[in-house]
Amino acid sequence: MALGLTRTPSFITRLPVIRPDRSVSLTVKSSLSMANNSNHTVRIAAAQMTSINDLTSNFNTCSHLVKEAVAAGAKMICFPENFSFVGARDGESMKIAEPLDGPIMQKYCSLARESNIWLSLGGFQEKGPDDTHLCNAHVLIDDTGHLRSTYRKIHLFDVDIPGGAVFKESSFTEAGMNNSTYMVVEYYTKYGGDCPSKSTVVSFSGKNIVVVDSPVGRLGLTVCYDLRFPELYQRLRYQHQAQVLLVPAAFTKITGEAHWEILLRARAIETQCYVIAAAQAGKHNDKRESYGDTLIIDPWGKVVGRLPDRASTGIVIADIDFSLIDSVRTKMPISEHMKPLKFWNSASP
Repeated sequence: MALGLTRTPSFITRLPVIRPDRSVSLTVKSSLSMANNSNHTVRIAAAQMTSINDLTSNFNTCSHLVKEAVAAGAKMICFPENFSFVGARDGESMKIAEPLDGPIMQKYCSLARESNIWLSLGGFQEKGPDDTHLCNAHVLIDDTGHLRSTYRKIHLFDVDIPGGAVFKESSFTEAGMNNSTYMVVEYYTKYGGDCPSKSTVVSFSGKNIVVVDSPVGRLGLTVCYDLRFPELYQRLRYQHQAQVLLVPAAFTKITGEAHWEILLRARAIETQCYVIAAAQAGKHNDKRESYGDTLIIDPWGKVVGRLPDRASTGIVIADIDFSLIDSVRTKMPISEHMKPLKFWNSASP
């Protein structure tokens, strides 16, 4: 298990915590997010594993990694895309796909509750709108075992990899269209002390985005191939004040070697967010191999958590340092310098 602790660059002065402004379109009053109001750091874990076409075996691996995360003091553990199942033959994933209230997800809800830890479960095979399609769902479960929010992957992996295989995720996956609704849940006093009301908005789902307040900060949910589309991450950060971006993934060996770390560090730098990238690793079967290299990256683009073995099973730990987020954003106020869309629409070619 690797241990990565965030450190502030020497030339950036630590500043008092500053509450980020809320977007006009998101009138949110939250006590959960901004866990930094009373604590400047909180620990998070990111898992690396090699899932196979065995639900029980994968659950056992996840359970073991959860125990490691809890022992290390993490408040949340993030699992990679396809954490619960990777099919060895065409059609296997469709056969095991279930609704979110099915027995597979309920086991993970029980795991979260019994372990008293939040789970980020990226790339769950959720039963889709018909018998030939599923949804690639990133599910967030809180430490009481309740499903807090779900993001359904919107960028599907339809590519012909140079020197590699041809993939067409859209042939069996429905692109996510997340409803524009607020998700109101009961306020838990253990996260924020006194609350001005009995309930508080802790999640916002838009047509293309999902942000969720949690003990480890305001989370922006994405999945794998989304990483190549910076517009999504820009919206998570600059319209909805995300502090931590979650990128569960199963990059191929070829694309991982070429682009994985570069893309992750770019998303961290341009959004000034932590990026938590839990990865599938190694050979799942005779036909499929994932790149691995689970990473945690700070808002300055520095890798602060990484397993020593890119293909091993294990967890990496790092501390989310909220004062570092504020320092980076204050010293380099990108949000104040960004031009609105109407500026570019009126710009001359």
